[in-house]
Amino acid sequence: MVVLNRIYTRTGDEGSTMLGNGEYRKKYDLRVDAYGIVDEVTAAIGVARLHTGDAPVVDAMLGRIQNDLFDLAADLCSPDRAKDRAGRGLP
Repeated sequence: MVVLNRIYTRTGDEGSTMLGNGEYRKKYDLRVDAYGIVDEVTAAIGVARLHTGDAPVVDAMLGRIQNDLFDLAADLCSPDRAKDRAGRGLP
């Protein structure tokens, strides 16, 4: 078994995180908070879907919602992607 006691990236944290487009934002930025919340909701739907074996219609509905949330998280993580999609008239 591998045991990892300490992991160092040697870059420091400085309270920021990098978005999908390479832009850095503070960890308390509303965009970062929003895609964290979307990620948690997506995970909760995944847990709910574990219990929809006898309800295929509900499972399909939750699957569509989950997929839309994945797209939303991607747009939040990559602002340029969201602008590009909007400019092409895509949801």
